[in-house]
Amino acid sequence: MQSFIQALATIELGDDAVRLFHGRGGHYAGCEHLCLDWFSPVLLLTSFIPLEDVDLATCQQAIALRWQILCPNSPLNLVYQYRSGGETFTQLLQGEVPEPHIVSENGAQFQVHLMRGQNHGLFLDMANGREWIRANVRYKKVLNLFAYTCGFSVAALQGGADEVVNIDMSKGALSIGKQNHLLNGFSAGARFLPHDIFKSWGKLKKLGPYDIIVADPPSNQKGSFVATKDYVRLIRRLPELLANNGEVLLCLNAPELDTAFLRQQVTDAAPTLEYITRLDNPPAFMDVSEDKSLKVLRYCRSAAV
Repeated sequence: MQSFIQALATIELGDDAVRLFHGRGGHYAGCEHLCLDWFSPVLLLTSFIPLEDVDLATCQQAIALRWQILCPNSPLNLVYQYRSGGETFTQLLQGEVPEPHIVSENGAQFQVHLMRGQNHGLFLDMANGREWIRANVRYKKVLNLFAYTCGFSVAALQGGADEVVNIDMSKGALSIGKQNHLLNGFSAGARFLPHDIFKSWGKLKKLGPYDIIVADPPSNQKGSFVATKDYVRLIRRLPELLANNGEVLLCLNAPELDTAFLRQQVTDAAPTLEYITRLDNPPAFMDVSEDKSLKVLRYCRSAAV
């Protein structure tokens, strides 16, 4: 726990939701299982192995001491979550969690839910992806595949996109996505399709073509998407949905699958897509092995195709 405690002495809290400690990146020996996130006004401590009571108490005490320095006049709100595979245990250790719980990122607001499920409504490691969309979508039409709670869609409309089509199997996630749009003052400009993407190509093609497509699927979700067999099926259909010179962001957050895996999938299934670059991850998510971290690859469809 020592490297975690030492790192706490350097953290600062701002207005935006961010990762404060990323043990999974491998830079903190003995603490590879720990992460600490700031969803103002709540701190979220996550462990990917069960913590003994004494270790959890040590973490809580260290966080409380740093909190007293940073926010001496405010009560500490601290949530602990253990997660491994499909198993999740969440506990409010101290304080309270607001309901609804609204957080900010780069001028946008999002509703999050820390006390239920493994996914909290906003993937913090995708902040640079949302920022790229915000900066590159003016007057463009966007297709947001596996939209979840529509963070990319909000960023796109902030950046001046003409229209965004969001599609996701989860009606509940899309419902939160609609609320996120309203939180940010967008009552028009976005569609929300609660459908299975693999059964909706005709609908998506009819609504296209799209200047930008974002694909951010789960890496291993039975009944929805398993990257090792389904990503190639997805990539194969992308060129027919893209406008000339259209761009694609392909996202993959699976430590066991490297960049070469995803690039080979594109080479095999959509050779008309030209690789441009990989987006950097936020500094907080620095990893000793970049191939184990989130991969966001940018591709372009040539006008000559």
